[in-house]
Amino acid sequence: MFLPCHKDATTMDIAIMIWNRVISHTGLFQNIISDRDPKFTSAIWTNLHNFFGTRLSFSTAYHHQNDGLAERMIQTLEEMIRIFCAYGLEFK
Repeated sequence: MFLPCHKDATTMDIAIMIWNRVISHTGLFQNIISDRDPKFTSAIWTNLHNFFGTRLSFSTAYHHQNDGLAERMIQTLEEMIRIFCAYGLEFK
């Protein structure tokens, strides 16, 4: 699942967004996989995962295959968003 957010979103902004757009609709997830972004390595996320009994996994640092897969996924997502916006459609 991808959630659009601003680059300047804080850790708390992202936590609230995940609660409002994911957990409140589908329930708790078992795992989040992150690329070691500081927003996901903070104490807030550690405490939330401990509280809910979920896991936070990180992709392997400096592992080019993982980095390449993540970068390709981001490129694909960006292309899809450009096409979506070109037709004047709105995210809901």
